[in-house]
Amino acid sequence: MAAVAGPAGNAMARDLVVALKTEPSSMDPQYHALTPNIQLSQTLFDPLVCADAEMLPKPCLAESWTASGNTWTFKLRPNVKFSDGSPFTAADVLFTFDRVAKVPNSPSSFKIYMQEITKVEAVNPLTVRITTEKPYPLLPTNLAQLPIMSAKAAAGPAPEGKTTTELNAGTGLVGAGPYKFVSWKRGSEIIFERNPHYWGPAPAWDKVTYRPISNPAARVAALLAGDVDLAEDPPTDDLERLKKEPKLNVVTKASNRIIYVALDQNGEQTPGIQGTNGKNPFLDKRVREAMSLAVDRPALVDRIMGGVATPAAQLLPFPMLGASKNLVTPVKADPEKAKALLKAAGYPDGFTLVLGSPNGRYINDSKVAQTLAAMWTRIGVKTTVDAAAPPVFFKNRDSYAYSAYLAGWGTSTGEMSNTLNSLLVTPNKDKGVGTTNRSRYSNPAMDKLVDESADVMDAAKRGEVLAKASEIAMADFAMLPIHFEHSVWAMKKGLDFTGRADQQTMVQYVTAPK
Repeated sequence: MAAVAGPAGNAMARDLVVALKTEPSSMDPQYHALTPNIQLSQTLFDPLVCADAEMLPKPCLAESWTASGNTWTFKLRPNVKFSDGSPFTAADVLFTFDRVAKVPNSPSSFKIYMQEITKVEAVNPLTVRITTEKPYPLLPTNLAQLPIMSAKAAAGPAPEGKTTTELNAGTGLVGAGPYKFVSWKRGSEIIFERNPHYWGPAPAWDKVTYRPISNPAARVAALLAGDVDLAEDPPTDDLERLKKEPKLNVVTKASNRIIYVALDQNGEQTPGIQGTNGKNPFLDKRVREAMSLAVDRPALVDRIMGGVATPAAQLLPFPMLGASKNLVTPVKADPEKAKALLKAAGYPDGFTLVLGSPNGRYINDSKVAQTLAAMWTRIGVKTTVDAAAPPVFFKNRDSYAYSAYLAGWGTSTGEMSNTLNSLLVTPNKDKGVGTTNRSRYSNPAMDKLVDESADVMDAAKRGEVLAKASEIAMADFAMLPIHFEHSVWAMKKGLDFTGRADQQTMVQYVTAPK
């Protein structure tokens, strides 16, 4: 199915079928900052600045940009058209940026990428001036996460223009990316076609069909049967066999996605815990440390992840910007010390805990959760796992239904401020920070460093400030880093794909056989 002949002169009509491990929750490019959503929206829409496979910024709809103090000037690419043939101008940039804060009920808001922006102006149809509250070196990096929508197509009577529901149906879903939207049958398939007006190099595929297949074994079975051409994250147990399969090509890539456990630190009322006389044990740092010491991360990576991961001691792998060189190797598991800490905290007999986990969102996520549960049970924290389909899990997580949950975060900007601002900075809706801080952790000392880092123009110095913030959070056991995922793609022989550090399966970079 990778190449299907078609009567188009000397050309070959090519279709690509991709097995997704997780179906997107929305087609609205500003609704939910979630990788399954982002990898599709970045195929339909282009941002001003694109991120390459290593997360470095490169020109996209903006040909160039300059900064003077807290004022940035972006020169837009001329003669760009949206997929409906209408021209791209500065007005579309203004509409897009204005819409971000107006999208209601976002589970993980894109406002985090609008930090420090105080004004966006159209100097002329092909020039945009952005003013930030203070000098802000991360602006181009953040703008890579804000794909530009068509103001004409996405306008509407609601405050945000076309609503998320309308966009999910394809109404107003018009971008300037390499593909255009055709249809979405939930639970079955999503179809894109090549954008005939695309400004850049034409992608290899005329038509792309995405099929959500949550079971890893089923994804591989579909690939081997020829029903799909490329599959995300095949089972780790099958990798060696698949690498020897002559009909397949297997691509691996170390990612910056941290798999972590968040612990509710908001107050005494917390769900899923018994045997503590009504107390929330996670308010006590000694308990959080005990939970961390109970986890044998290298053993988990070896036995459960098949080596396709790296044990983690912080939330971003070193040497990425802002990761601490002092937190490269996790502390060795010590169940006896963990038991002693629980006893000192007033829980000599431990307690019971329900760990929330998605089933099918991350590599071996429910297996990892079960392994953590066994490790915690050995120190007296008798743990059961509530594993749910990703949409159910995220709904539960966002309504604070878990006292502890397993999840992941891929740092879309490739540096620590994005991770800390999303997961651990004290939630502040107006500032757009703490947008995914569902443990409701708050540490003013860490917050201060993250905030200070934002206007440090020297990258090395900014990294040092963020590394200190990371060290504060990890010393406080703000959340428990488990491992960094390695992404794997299996595909038919002849196809190739350069794996990305952000784990996104972006079909415009899948090459076809000659």
